[in-house]
Amino acid sequence: MPALKTLVRLAILSAILAAFAIPSGAAGYRLAPWKDDLFAYPTVLATSHGGDYVKVGYVEQRDLYQRDEIPEEKTRPEYVDLEIKATEKDMVAKEGRTSVKFIGTGKVDGGAKAVVIYVHGRRGNRHQGANDWMFGGNFNRIKNLMARNDGVYLSPGFPSLGRRGVAQAKMLVLEYAKNSPGAPIFIACGSLGGRICWGLADDKEAASHIDGFLLMGSTSDNGFFRTDAFKRRVPVYIGHGTGDIVISWKKQEAFFNRIKQRDPNYPAKFALFDTGSHGTPIRMTDWRLILNWMLEVNGA
Repeated sequence: MPALKTLVRLAILSAILAAFAIPSGAAGYRLAPWKDDLFAYPTVLATSHGGDYVKVGYVEQRDLYQRDEIPEEKTRPEYVDLEIKATEKDMVAKEGRTSVKFIGTGKVDGGAKAVVIYVHGRRGNRHQGANDWMFGGNFNRIKNLMARNDGVYLSPGFPSLGRRGVAQAKMLVLEYAKNSPGAPIFIACGSLGGRICWGLADDKEAASHIDGFLLMGSTSDNGFFRTDAFKRRVPVYIGHGTGDIVISWKKQEAFFNRIKQRDPNYPAKFALFDTGSHGTPIRMTDWRLILNWMLEVNGA
């Protein structure tokens, strides 16, 4: 029986890798591997929707306590590379009366091949998304992935997650659309930062520059179906934990299902982290897997 279970798991894993695979010979910009063996999904328990929906095994003892030296505060050194901090700057963008402080890593002054902007949740700040040691080193990974691939990663601070925050985020999107012309821009929103993701999706000017949304332990908004972003079929990734007591995974699953009901081929993916808590998707999302899929969808 153990051997059978292993074969079943290998078959499921092969299916999910095939669903995310880039066709051989595909041209264009992709993120090269970096510590993939440490950050890949540990176990894929089940798949559906042709691989667009995956249930990922999360084991707190393995994925948190064995991975961190100080649980939820400092991961083990093999998960990080601090040389990347040489490309990091604490910056301010300003346009008229709107300004936003952010920490940038990589090609912060322009000429980036891709842009990733992380939006924190309530009571967060620009330092959260730039913290190398928390969340199992996953922020350090995205910083390294972007800088090593001629991209830029931005972690802004938003005192408000309402209209003011949306205006600040829009300004940052337009600034990097200007200084890195043609670069795909991806917005990753954690927790209630999803309000800014959906606010940007509802703004025609901002959304015209956005090539993907990543929602991690975050929110949903049925208003998305009325937006140009939805009509343009901007890719959407949703990661959520079944043990999240802040935002229900069932609401997010229902939102994913509504997307697929409206358009079965819409580029949307859902990763459900079994037993994972509110912060688990930020810790466990495979940045390279998701971003390369979005790059492929966008024809990069």
